[in-house]
Amino acid sequence: MEIVFGPVPSRRLGHSLGINNIPPKMCSYSCIYCQVGRTTVKTIELRHIYRPAQIAEQVKTRLQQALNNNLPIDYATFVADGEPTLDVELGSAINKVKKQGISVAVISNGSLVWRQDVKHSLYNADWVSLKVDAVSYDIWRRINKPHKMLNIEEILNGMIEFSKNYKGILATETMLVKNINDGEEEIKRIADFITILNTSKAYIAIPIRPPATNVSPANEQSTNTAFQIFEQRLGKTVEYLIGYEGSDFAYTGNIREDVLSITAVHPMRKEAVRELLEKANAGWNTIQDMLDSREIVELQYQGNTFYMRKLPGYLL
Repeated sequence: MEIVFGPVPSRRLGHSLGINNIPPKMCSYSCIYCQVGRTTVKTIELRHIYRPAQIAEQVKTRLQQALNNNLPIDYATFVADGEPTLDVELGSAINKVKKQGISVAVISNGSLVWRQDVKHSLYNADWVSLKVDAVSYDIWRRINKPHKMLNIEEILNGMIEFSKNYKGILATETMLVKNINDGEEEIKRIADFITILNTSKAYIAIPIRPPATNVSPANEQSTNTAFQIFEQRLGKTVEYLIGYEGSDFAYTGNIREDVLSITAVHPMRKEAVRELLEKANAGWNTIQDMLDSREIVELQYQGNTFYMRKLPGYLL
């Protein structure tokens, strides 16, 4: 059984070795946008799945293969076909992987972090991401379709407690779905909640792969509005995750690629775009060409003009 895969490029984590420690599709949620498909085993019961030693041995093998091929690896990441914290031996597996001399990340939906055993497992990781798609009960039920025994207040309080005691790097991820959780009031509530957590990064995402149900990503205007609201409350910790892997944030010799890479992570105000064009000795016609070819879009927010990389599947 191949549990470990990669390394694969990750904008969050550089070069990541993936660890799929949960079989499909065992999860505490059945999110309407899930790219793995509908949950077939919805559970909050932790189980023994793979032996930690088995996981660590596969990581060791992959690390050696990467070394032999001069492939860099920044993290080993528990990113499963289900919810990784359903593994009762997750904490032990994290520790055994870390003994291979690599940092460990866990991408979790956060639904079980109210449990003391789950918190203590996650404390062992160097980097943890928790999902915060909604803080209002009705919206949470609609977008995440949680197990019937889960309680939104208990989950949110668990996240707060976890963030107070966690010594690693904490991130949150908010997936925006059109007409579900992309309204300004819910966005403000989500951002206000995240301000309570000791986060290093707050990611705003949209579904970019075929979802489990027939839903649409939030559009560019809603996504930009969410970014501005998050940034007002959270400062420079906010980033997009909208499917573009560019990571250059200064002029590198290709102005079009630089604009695309920046606006995939941060919307750029018009003044900032002009400054970048000056560095590149390029004219505004470059931006106009990108607008005409639908590579980027122009948006308005609170009297300012922003430019953002066009999201997949939209024609405004």
